Amino acid sequence: MPDVGEGLTEAEILKWYVQPGDTVADGQVVCEVETAKAAVELPSPFDGVVHELLFPEGTTVDVGQVIISVNVGGDAPAEAPAVPAAAPAPAAPAPAEEEPEPQGRQPVLVGYGVAATSTKRRPRKGATAVSAAVPEQAAAAIQGELNGHGGVATAARPLAKPPVRKLAKDLGVDLTTVTPTGPDGIITREDVHAAAAPAVEAPAPVVEAPAPVSAPAAVPAPAVSADARETRIPIKGVRKATAAAMVGSAFTAPHVTEFVTFDITRTMKLVEELKSDKDMAGLRVNPLLLIAKAVLVAAKRNPDINAAWDEANQEIVLKHYVNLGIAAATPRGLIVPNIKDAHAQTLPELSKSLSELVATAREGKTTPAAMQGGTFTITNVGVFGVDTGTPILNPGESAILAVGAIKLQPWVHKGKVKPRQVTTLALSFDHRLVDGELGSKFLADVAAILEQPKRLITWS
Repeated sequence: MPDVGEGLTEAEILKWYVQPGDTVADGQVVCEVETAKAAVELPSPFDGVVHELLFPEGTTVDVGQVIISVNVGGDAPAEAPAVPAAAPAPAAPAPAEEEPEPQGRQPVLVGYGVAATSTKRRPRKGATAVSAAVPEQAAAAIQGELNGHGGVATAARPLAKPPVRKLAKDLGVDLTTVTPTGPDGIITREDVHAAAAPAVEAPAPVVEAPAPVSAPAAVPAPAVSADARETRIPIKGVRKATAAAMVGSAFTAPHVTEFVTFDITRTMKLVEELKSDKDMAGLRVNPLLLIAKAVLVAAKRNPDINAAWDEANQEIVLKHYVNLGIAAATPRGLIVPNIKDAHAQTLPELSKSLSELVATAREGKTTPAAMQGGTFTITNVGVFGVDTGTPILNPGESAILAVGAIKLQPWVHKGKVKPRQVTTLALSFDHRLVDGELGSKFLADVAAILEQPKRLITWS
């Protein structure tokens, strides 16, 4: 099990895409795993034939454990072992005289090279013996031959581990242009962030409160008898990470929540007009798009709202960029992917980014990188018919805005009571960073923009 990113120590195997006896190619996805932050697809580092799957679906495996072995000799084993019902006990090492001489590259765990201390396994009876590791004397030679993706290192393919390659893909970084600083010329996460820095300022990693993602292959629900009075569900994955983050946030940052109720009728009319605008053709236009834009304009007018509290260094970190998080609820739990540098995007660009963010979350393909570095979050509880709420901050952020349901209500407009579209916004903020004056001004600005959307132009 490779380190899929951000210091995570374990992952649950959601689904195997291959079975013993299947032919696989270098880079082919062999399984999907769920970490505390996202579902991640793992590629095979070899061309060969799957010999054994060492853990069944639904098993939580520590980083570093062997989960699959591949016969790289090209021949399928005589008898392909089935997926075990539970994690196998370590096999006793075979005597040195019984250990076969290594023939070429040997199978290792997905995403890693060969470790010199890898455990040797006895050959199985009735099957061609395929080791889950290689003899120690061959390890050093093969390790130098492998790049981070399990292939042979060549001048055309930079050295980088799968999580680093994934990070580079997410940030749009070409690994061939990155200067490696890791041992033996391996590209590290820091190298990728440094290469991306001219285009995207890499924020300090923070633990993000997950936003919803669509559930890929979910673990079967616990069996419940017809007369059961209780059901127990293991706390793991996104749910476990969300719980830890919310408890940490609630009892670390002193929360204050303020509310404003206002007439959003003009913004709703603008939404309808934009839907027929040729410049927005093919793009999704909804109230959330203009609310997000209003937040970005208000943040520009009140820049101190976009900050973080650095407890270790006793500093307030003002962010001169906005990575706008959008909370999404899915069967796997709550996740908050964010739009990088949302403050620099035009309205059409912001619409496209929002659509991609939501679609990726629903498909369960949100990456850990997409949930890192958020600076401000919007949670739209109004889609559930809820008027408002008191949201908890994502760790590392100073504020979060809850958007309530937009409803037709009686409202005093130009001296007369008329039916108008009305909504309520709730802003929770960290009172160490944001005092009542700043929080009130920011919230009032967001409401003022949405009440008179022409301010999107005059205040920009």
